Amino acid sequence: MTALDVRDALHDVLDPELGVNIVDLGLVYDIAVDGNTVRITMTMTSPACPLRDYIRTLVESAVTEHVPDVESVAVEIVDDPPWSEDRMTDEARRQLS
Repeated sequence: MTALDVRDALHDVLDPELGVNIVDLGLVYDIAVDGNTVRITMTMTSPACPLRDYIRTLVESAVTEHVPDVESVAVEIVDDPPWSEDRMTDEARRQLS
């Protein structure tokens, strides 16, 4: 299990409002793998996003379902640094245009 495995699983998690995966949107700031534990630091497109808990649940589910040997997933949602469109991949930009 590697951070790349986790990142690949997170491509399945779509932002419900934008319909683009959270990796390409640039919402995932860090992925740390320690044994069978995964820690993900991420943000929302807006600090006032009402879907924080819902997206956290989607992230936890995607990792536990798609990455073998995961025993624990901790998702920390931060507001600093704030998200900006500069973090999006070209693929996300294409999907939103």
